[in-house]
Amino acid sequence: MTDAYGPQEQATGRYYYLQDRREFPFTAVCAARRQTSPLQVGDEVDVVAMAHEDECEREMFVALRWGPRAVDLPAVPLAQLGIAQAADEATVQAVEDWHYWVAHGYRF
Repeated sequence: MTDAYGPQEQATGRYYYLQDRREFPFTAVCAARRQTSPLQVGDEVDVVAMAHEDECEREMFVALRWGPRAVDLPAVPLAQLGIAQAADEATVQAVEDWHYWVAHGYRF
């Protein structure tokens, strides 16, 4: 991220990049088990929004609709999810960019 002078500005820049370039909702599949998430590998979910900006200071989280439940679910890490069905090109690119960032060990 250019013009990001510290972890807070990097997190904010990444958050708004993801928020502005994705079309919600989109269908995703759990690609990795995380202890902090109720999802299991293979679970299909609808990503309905980014979690609140305050929740994304260390990692990007998203809000879900999972089965009949659209509320009362914890936000889950975006890095845990992959695109399950055809989504618009900007959404696919934004999710892939985040996965690249995480896979290369970048941190805020």
